[in-house]
Amino acid sequence: MKKFICVLCALCVLLGAATLPAGAISFSNNVVTRSKSILMVNRDIGQVVFEQDADEKRYPASTTKIMTYIVAYEHIDDIENTRIPIKKSVLDKLKGTDSSSANLADHVGKKMSAIDLLYSMMVPSGNDAALTLADYVGDGDIDKFVDMMNEKADELGCENTHFMNPDGLHDDDHYTTARDLYKITTYALTLPHFFEISNTTEYKCEGDEYALTTTNYLIDQYRGGEYYYQYAEGVKTGTTDEAGRCLVTTASADGNSYILILLGAPYKAGEMEEYYTFTDAADLFRWALVDLQMQTIKSTQTPICEAKVKLAWGRDKVTLVPEKNLNAVMPKDLTPENIVVETNVDEVISAPLRTDTPVGTAAVYYVDTKTGDKQIVATVNLVPSENLDRSGILAVLDVIGTIFRSYWFIVIIVAILLILAGYVIAGKIHRNRQRKRRKVKKYRNF
Repeated sequence: MKKFICVLCALCVLLGAATLPAGAISFSNNVVTRSKSILMVNRDIGQVVFEQDADEKRYPASTTKIMTYIVAYEHIDDIENTRIPIKKSVLDKLKGTDSSSANLADHVGKKMSAIDLLYSMMVPSGNDAALTLADYVGDGDIDKFVDMMNEKADELGCENTHFMNPDGLHDDDHYTTARDLYKITTYALTLPHFFEISNTTEYKCEGDEYALTTTNYLIDQYRGGEYYYQYAEGVKTGTTDEAGRCLVTTASADGNSYILILLGAPYKAGEMEEYYTFTDAADLFRWALVDLQMQTIKSTQTPICEAKVKLAWGRDKVTLVPEKNLNAVMPKDLTPENIVVETNVDEVISAPLRTDTPVGTAAVYYVDTKTGDKQIVATVNLVPSENLDRSGILAVLDVIGTIFRSYWFIVIIVAILLILAGYVIAGKIHRNRQRKRRKVKKYRNF
């Protein structure tokens, strides 16, 4: 059942991606950001609304643990009742790494539930919990677990991602992109418990006296201070000197929901420790939630163009409209000048025509009047605005006309004319010869 649910989740993500708008629009805004790579997507329809170097390879730091959660969850049948031993040999691998910890050293020689370990990994970003889960799922081989992570990345269509460990500690060959991390997170959000765990600010494991607290100040009302943003939810932070500050988070308000990936914000231990990812996230969320809204760009009643028609009695043109409503997230101050449509329809289309049968396509573009940038919103099918039947008489005449215009018909006619011409010429030659013979015969008789 666990495998079935995971396969179903993957299918939902892939099918959802197949129905998304074709374009990825990055709307201009006045937000000043410090993160190097940014990807912001409307979760309701999967439309990109802002991006910056989203395909550049970056070190992900502890946002790696989103994939660690996925692989662990999918390979542990019962996360609530499965008990996992806490091994000192596993925890010793983190010595000297200055790793974030969930204090699993207090549980060495004991067992913890898988769900407690998932909370320990995601809430305080415990590297000790990540390694313990990897060791358990990998049957004592953490490298085997990492192979599973890379296999899952391939399965999710991540083209620029490679993992070297389950915790996100720096390795030159451990990288991803904002776009790939979006794919990973979107999938993780379909799995049971993930959102609940990643949005938890305080959690107490079984037998512990003290609670674990989140590293994500954006969602922590009590410890977040100036970084707290009331509409933010989840998901995961990450920080190393090489990766800088990293953050994956979501926000929802007034029926709109966004997911945001931020990688490479400035950070240097002891020198530059500001949380630029939190300020970037809050500012971008405010902009999107205030200035953008879902709009119907073109409806099934919107005339897009006219097409010439043949074989329809008494009609030589038909109006084409979108097959479905085109809904997209757009700036609230959108004007007709911001939308440009380019059609791809045959010069002449033939009846019969039906309102449910596409006869062409239209590419819909958003044009930023400030910058002049032209970005595709979507490509939509075009259908006739009305049904048109075929005229039998016009169809017969068209067939006859087609025959008359066909290459082989012309070749045959030319051949026939040449034969006739040859026959006429041969006949004329024959008659001339006959006349000459008669003249010779008449001369002899004299």
